[in-house]
Amino acid sequence: MIKTIDDFRHKLITKILFATSQDEVGRYCISSIRELETRQVYHQFIVRFLEKTITELANFSPRDQNSQQWSNIINAKVFCKRLIDQYSFSHE
Repeated sequence: MIKTIDDFRHKLITKILFATSQDEVGRYCISSIRELETRQVYHQFIVRFLEKTITELANFSPRDQNSQQWSNIINAKVFCKRLIDQYSFSHE
């Protein structure tokens, strides 16, 4: 069971790192947002969750990851930025 939103973020990042495709990365990101919505987390916190996820992903080094993991990190950052834009727009 996830105890804090930080635990939830770390679980998402782990899933992102070990995803086998770009589609899988996107599904993990979307399902994490849906889970937060199910738990009735305010949209401002969801946007912040995505921003912090991007920040944590940016801290990874390409030298410390294999090529699939690095590709997943890049794709997840782009996908999270798009989700922020979409989520912010739809909740204005």
